[in-house]
Amino acid sequence: MCATCGCGDETGTRITVPHEHPHDHEHPHDHEHPHEHTHEHPHDHEHAHTHEHTTETVTLEQKVLAKNDLTAERNRGWLAGRGVLALNVMSSPGSGKTTLLERTIADIGGQRRVSVVEGDQETMLDANRIKATGCAVVQVNTGAGCHLDAEMMRDALTALDPEPNSLLFIENVGNLVCPALFDLGEKSRVVVISVTEGTDKPLKYPHMFAAANLVIVNKADLLPYVDFDVDLCTKYARSVNPDLQMITLSATTGQGIRQWYDWIAKQ
Repeated sequence: MCATCGCGDETGTRITVPHEHPHDHEHPHDHEHPHEHTHEHPHDHEHAHTHEHTTETVTLEQKVLAKNDLTAERNRGWLAGRGVLALNVMSSPGSGKTTLLERTIADIGGQRRVSVVEGDQETMLDANRIKATGCAVVQVNTGAGCHLDAEMMRDALTALDPEPNSLLFIENVGNLVCPALFDLGEKSRVVVISVTEGTDKPLKYPHMFAAANLVIVNKADLLPYVDFDVDLCTKYARSVNPDLQMITLSATTGQGIRQWYDWIAKQ
């Protein structure tokens, strides 16, 4: 179990390369596992007991993140040594991440080799969509886990073996909370939101937007039909992260997509 968010059972993680006869491989991780204990205590000791457990939780969280960061730095060195540009793409479910990647691969895949690490709790659905583009892909199923971590990324890189001087997209598990905490070894972080989600997303999930290098406001073709203020969303996002870059586009129609490709080229 992850001490930071309380999610998951890492023994359920599967790294799968889609092909004719897929094989699932389990990759155990040596994360520390907190254990919950319920005790009867007199009321006059309740505060001390709570403080004790809070201190233990914070200490364990720091250990989990420190271990993750060490593995992430090793991943980053491995990627840099091969000239692989890795972009960690994060969002809530349904923002259009996979559609954006499908279009991106179709438009720029002929100019540069592209591969994808797909993160989901279950199924091969998104990995199969990416595979249909002709792109190399591995699926990481996290089970009950709500984010990818650096060890999962390390195992995915081993299975994927991206080509030197290529572009690697990491489609993280749909969640605007925990993925912000876990460095995977990526070069940059991209947060995708859609105009159907609400203008105030940056204020509700400040840690995610503070950790991002770029925010993509997707589904711009729906702006005439929804109550979404792009300028106000941008103001909210930059109140959290003044250096944040913002792009408004539609992965479905291609509106504004060139700005996204130009941003990738500058990385």
